[in-house]
Amino acid sequence: MGEVINLRSYRKQKLRAAKEEAASENRTRTGRTKAERKRDDREVQSTVAFLDGRQLDSGNDEEAS
Repeated sequence: MGEVINLRSYRKQKLRAAKEEAASENRTRTGRTKAERKRDDREVQSTVAFLDGRQLDSGNDEEAS
């Protein structure tokens, strides 16, 4: 004879596995690691600092005189 299985616990186990699989797909699709977020923030700050450093003055002619 086959092994006796509790159907209630089998259904719960199957539901948990399905939820974990869906969560894993969501994490890979939308989630980023903390290191990736920090790297992107540093890159944005570096770009902003670079552009701010090369920004032309507003050009008030009265101040230049």
